Amino acid sequence: MRTRVAVVGASGKTGRAAADALLARGAHVVPTGRAEWADLAGALAGCTAVYVVAPNLHPDEPSFVASVLDAARAAGVGRVVHHSVASPYVPDMPHHVGKAVAEDLVRRSGLSWTLLQPCAYVQNMVPALRMPEPVLDVAYDPAARFGLVDLADVGAAAATVLLEDGHHGATYELGGPSLVTVDDVAATASTVLGVPVPVRRTTPAAWRAGADGLDPREADWLAAMFAYYDDHGLPTGPRPLASLLGRDAAPLLDTLARELTQESSAPR
Repeated sequence: MRTRVAVVGASGKTGRAAADALLARGAHVVPTGRAEWADLAGALAGCTAVYVVAPNLHPDEPSFVASVLDAARAAGVGRVVHHSVASPYVPDMPHHVGKAVAEDLVRRSGLSWTLLQPCAYVQNMVPALRMPEPVLDVAYDPAARFGLVDLADVGAAAATVLLEDGHHGATYELGGPSLVTVDDVAATASTVLGVPVPVRRTTPAAWRAGADGLDPREADWLAAMFAYYDDHGLPTGPRPLASLLGRDAAPLLDTLARELTQESSAPR
């Protein structure tokens, strides 16, 4: 019988990456979202594990995660994996602090738990690189260093801790194989695309003026994140992810080459 694993937040890019990796390893994926929220315990029935991915910039991630934990206990799900973030407890980034509080709930849930703390995805920059005239606009220092990670590798790591034993009580920071900058991303994309990819640094005020689709809270949280990035970047180490994958994480060149080729240019 195939192992049943629920993915809460399966419609987002992180949930889809985890679901793809689980399917590739023969698991039966139970995607859950808003439609199943009214009876989440019923949706989780028969699952051995649940992967919890809160919506991006959720206004109350601890409440969201607490609801999933309640449903998992009611359904008899024994294992929970929480998708958190690198450096979750950073007072200057409110949405990171929300994940830190949610982590505490997971640790005290009474379930077998694992926490994944990925750095920002390389894929976050891909839409801008797929434009007819690619350019990377950022509101922070383009020389700040990040452990940018391939989303596919994060999905594969999630599948490992959801399906294999030996990860109870573990907290894994997931970073790419080396620290890179936005300038590095632009230079590497230039190599892949064969055209120059400029980097333009915008001011916080100019970024906020162009953030029409965000509510004030989301804009405030992102502005705080950019200010933190400007001062500190978001460095992460490569070894936990490499250990979970059984290989080195994908380097920036390989990820961009895959994402920016003609065959894989459709939005994910």
